[in-house]
Amino acid sequence: EFARALSGAGIRPEAIHHEVAPGQHEIDFEFSDALKTADSILVYKEILRNVALEFGLQVTFMPKPFEGINSSGMHLHISLSDSEGNNLFWDPNKNSISKMAEHFIAGLLEHARSLSAFVAPTVNSYKRLVPGYEAPVYICWGYKNRSALVRVPAAKNKSCRIEFRAPDPSCNPYLAFTAVLAAGMDGIEKGLDPGDPTDWNAYNTPERFKTLPYNLKEAIEEATNDEVLMRFIGEDIYHAYLDVLESEWAEFSRSVTNWELKRYLLRV
Repeated sequence: EFARALSGAGIRPEAIHHEVAPGQHEIDFEFSDALKTADSILVYKEILRNVALEFGLQVTFMPKPFEGINSSGMHLHISLSDSEGNNLFWDPNKNSISKMAEHFIAGLLEHARSLSAFVAPTVNSYKRLVPGYEAPVYICWGYKNRSALVRVPAAKNKSCRIEFRAPDPSCNPYLAFTAVLAAGMDGIEKGLDPGDPTDWNAYNTPERFKTLPYNLKEAIEEATNDEVLMRFIGEDIYHAYLDVLESEWAEFSRSVTNWELKRYLLRV
């Protein structure tokens, strides 16, 4: 039913399958340009909510709704093309990704901590970005490596792309995509080097990598000082957005959680 409803709205599903957690599903749809994809994400979420209601169910896009099981991400598969549709991330001479793709990856790694405020914008987002649940934690890249922040899938020619694994479904896709493109283009413009790819399980060597922010507050602090993202997004929108996140963090900091009640109510 989900697939039929999405197709009826002009969103072509490519794959639908169960995921690791109970009741968790992954639905991938056909790629497009950044703006159309952002539009499709909002339509997609609304359609899924409505179809679920028809069956007496509810859909959540909360990154980490349940403790102790896998969370929900919104991995971005990215490539750049020229005016003739040629994939600029593919180098046929290397039979691999191009230098441009490497520079783009380097930009994502360089700005990863500040990008987090845009691609993982909620308090709950950081309950997802922890070791042990197939979510990225360490700032690195690799080929076919799902423990890395940026993964290069096994794909060639027009299908060649990179996968940025930090985003989750709570993000505003328009702001998230703008920030991601700003970071990647900064890497291209400056010719940044991503370093050697990580070809092992990054979770096993945490001492070798920088990490994504531990919480939303850290992400806000990183983003506040990122002039590249601010210039690309626009100063007024940038500061207004971070003010909203600051308000959410302040509200969370004042709240008393169930965890605190269980731990301290009758024990201190």
